[in-house]
Amino acid sequence: MGNSDTPLIQLKGVTKVYGMGQSEMHALRGIDLTIESGDFVAVMGPSGSGKSTCMNILGCLDTPTAGSYKFGGLEVRGLERDQLARLRRNYIGFVFQGFNLLSRTSALENVELPLLYRGVSSAHRKEAAKRALNLVGLTGWEKHNPNELSGGQQQRVAIARAIVTEPSVLFADEPTGNLDSARSIEIMELLTRLNQEKGITVVMVTHEPDMAEYAKRSVHFKDGLVVS
Repeated sequence: MGNSDTPLIQLKGVTKVYGMGQSEMHALRGIDLTIESGDFVAVMGPSGSGKSTCMNILGCLDTPTAGSYKFGGLEVRGLERDQLARLRRNYIGFVFQGFNLLSRTSALENVELPLLYRGVSSAHRKEAAKRALNLVGLTGWEKHNPNELSGGQQQRVAIARAIVTEPSVLFADEPTGNLDSARSIEIMELLTRLNQEKGITVVMVTHEPDMAEYAKRSVHFKDGLVVS
């Protein structure tokens, strides 16, 4: 995807309007944002500021009303649905506040899931899932189900699942939102390590200034615009 001079992510004049006529809601009013490969960006702003809408567009879960979104130099707007799905599957990892793990399924099987969708063979899936769990410090916990793991461990499994495909970028939405402060620091240190050692670009939505400090830079949203 693109050469090294091409930014990983480039939004130009991106707007998002929901509804029509009287009930029109302008979630984004013209966003310009460039994220280089290897960056670690904290996305901040009050509820309703447009940051979640922006993250959904970046993650190819939603499309802009107007403007340009280039991923690795490729214009995302013109892509067909299956091309978008492929882009998500091959280049993007997601981590959510609520872990979203399958409850009666072992840590290893949870991490294998994205590879199952890709049609990777069972042996290769296990191998890759073990590697990912090792990266997040959970070697020895492969057979445990989520209910046998602490919140911090569950979030690590979720991160392992997001990185098992070796994505270019990890989108993390309030990844420490459900964790106490000690676990939150662990997760932020883990994301920092993945960013620095594995070169994974991290884009993280957070409400907490002390979590945002782990990022290389912060982007602040207000009223559908990037204000700083």
